Amino acid sequence: MTRAPQRVAVVGGGIAGLAAAHALLHPGDGGPAAEVAVFDREPVMGGKLRATPFAGHPAIDEGPDAFLARLPWATALATAVGLGEQLVAPESGRAAVWWNQLHPIPEGLLLGMPTDVLALARSRLLSWPGKFRAATEPVRRRTSLEPDSLGGFVRARFGDEVQVRLVDPLVGSIYAADTDHFSLAAVPQIADLAGKGRSVLVTGRHLPKPAASAGPVFYAPRDGMGAFAGTTAAAVAAAGGTLHINHAVQTIEADGVGWNVDGEHFDAVVLASPAAATSHLLRELAPSQAAMLATIPAADVAMVTLAIPAPDWPPRLHGMSGYLVPKPMQRLVTATSFGSQKWAHWAVDGAVVLRISLGRDGLPVLHLTDEQLLQAAIDEVGQHLGLSLQPAHSRVSRWAGAFPQYRPHHARRVAEIEAGLPAGLVLAGASYHGIGVPACIRSAQNAAAALHALARSVAE
Repeated sequence: MTRAPQRVAVVGGGIAGLAAAHALLHPGDGGPAAEVAVFDREPVMGGKLRATPFAGHPAIDEGPDAFLARLPWATALATAVGLGEQLVAPESGRAAVWWNQLHPIPEGLLLGMPTDVLALARSRLLSWPGKFRAATEPVRRRTSLEPDSLGGFVRARFGDEVQVRLVDPLVGSIYAADTDHFSLAAVPQIADLAGKGRSVLVTGRHLPKPAASAGPVFYAPRDGMGAFAGTTAAAVAAAGGTLHINHAVQTIEADGVGWNVDGEHFDAVVLASPAAATSHLLRELAPSQAAMLATIPAADVAMVTLAIPAPDWPPRLHGMSGYLVPKPMQRLVTATSFGSQKWAHWAVDGAVVLRISLGRDGLPVLHLTDEQLLQAAIDEVGQHLGLSLQPAHSRVSRWAGAFPQYRPHHARRVAEIEAGLPAGLVLAGASYHGIGVPACIRSAQNAAAALHALARSVAE
């Protein structure tokens, strides 16, 4: 018996929503493709994946500038939509932590977690008491993972200095997080290491080294991450999906056989919207789940992009990819990427492109004007680098609620929410199953698979 295609609404046109639509239109089980409509409130699909002209370059990213290459989901989707030949890897470059001065990040770290105590001992980033405390990690009692606090686990194993000067800057810069209030389980690389044995250092010593042929750690399309979203949206449209821009969904209502989305019937709905927006849409349909979704916080950030005249850029900074700022050293700036040294295709004639991150969980910034954010970036980075920055070009990008914050036991909370949702409503995206482009795509593909399975069960 041939199944009729189901009609599916996808709420949210970020990379999660677009990936869900793509998966629904290309079922892996050989069944019929769904009829898909994607709704997004913005005038352009792509969410946080946005690249726009800057300083004469056609596409410099305003949001994420890469995705992890060694997780398969993003690379596979990029290849499927025709971007495989356009993926490029960053230049190798030294990264640093600013603690009164720039300190090279020690070798042998896994997202800031030491796995090589000798490399840590050679670094001047930690004090000798801090190094000694870290070196005692192998003789410490097993640390319970039940509290599910990344910062708590690191402090218990390695002490405060490793947490404050290494793990929190590295992980915090990725997730705009205060890692003392962030789920350990939400950082899979560290959670996996933590769960393999009593001692992180002993376990880390036996980890296999990445093969030289393993390939790049990061990829990005040559035309920017915005091209990833745009090309995926084009592939969805080419496969028969309908894209609705400037359409913020207002209501989702049960109609007895499916769902009315702003008055239009669908058999199922993928909620690829942030937790706050999803909570609002579910407040009548699933009030308990809506209330739980409303408790998932999100951090605001700003990204300031500068083009610094090349003659003003000192040789001592050549070959560096950027630096991180630990919380005790922060005013507003949390990290700076030397973008045109990191990405060869970002080269701008006569200039060095910097991308400066401001704000995180617990450090709000969007109450400031663009002028104030720009001045803070210039002043603070100038102080860090010992330079008087005189940018030839500048850009301020504001990202409200850009980073969901995974409090301890976030995964348990999301599983409870999903278990209580009516059949035919599924969640996808960064608020729920992992932050980062590959995690969002995996979440979206899992949502699509769940709806394909539901359609099969109904047909049978």
